[in-house]
Amino acid sequence: MLDDFFYRAVIAGVGLALVTGPLGCFVVWRRMAYFGDTMAHSALLGVALSFLMGVNLTVGVFAVAAIVAMALLLLQRQASLSTDALLGILSHSTLAVGLVLVAFMSWVRIDLMGFLFGDILAVSRLDIAVIYFGGMVILGLVMLLWRPLLASTVSEELAEAEGQRPEAARIMLMVLMASVIAIAMKLVGVLLITSLLIIPAATARRLSATPEQMAVIASVLGALAVIGGLNGSLHWDTPSGPSIVVAALVLFIVSIMLPIGRLKGEAHVPNR
Repeated sequence: MLDDFFYRAVIAGVGLALVTGPLGCFVVWRRMAYFGDTMAHSALLGVALSFLMGVNLTVGVFAVAAIVAMALLLLQRQASLSTDALLGILSHSTLAVGLVLVAFMSWVRIDLMGFLFGDILAVSRLDIAVIYFGGMVILGLVMLLWRPLLASTVSEELAEAEGQRPEAARIMLMVLMASVIAIAMKLVGVLLITSLLIIPAATARRLSATPEQMAVIASVLGALAVIGGLNGSLHWDTPSGPSIVVAALVLFIVSIMLPIGRLKGEAHVPNR
């Protein structure tokens, strides 16, 4: 008989996968994997500042991730450094500053490994409520902004010609990613969030003919990775967060091994 904590973990993980699927598609299409890493690394700084200032962890992580995203936009406009260089500076700096702050706060006991790699088995009913409520809000915004987000992904010039606002769509995408990272941090940890965003979406790309189909398949594959990873973790006594990522990796490898002729029109999915 499985314990209640296992069912809570499955419910929470599936809820998260439903959100990371569509957002992960935009990460893959826009080639924003390094940006996702930067946002995830900034989460640890958000954790440290949350403990230091006595604010809610989810709110603190979201605020720091959003600030880092806005800082990147401002630095990009100066055009003095490449985007990769700026992302490298922000990614490693926020992670290092977060670790240093944690080391200085000797009066606070922080489960650093839990925040780095997550502990989905410790998720509470309140966490599940936050995941599903926040997830519904995020998915609702993604559906509302789907056309401008997709248009600016294909071509910012074409989006402007159609009366869209690609810069605003880009900012909204960054804010949505910050929200997902804030929600997902406790489940899979700051070092594994980007994997859950990228791997199911990359797998779905090989199995999809349209962007909408890719978003749905990415969510389904993410949910399967959660269920498979948690069952593997229970069976082999392995860490739950990394096990979910390994399960997602297995699905990706299987998709690569499928004959190309059996796959649907991958070329029809946006590629910048």
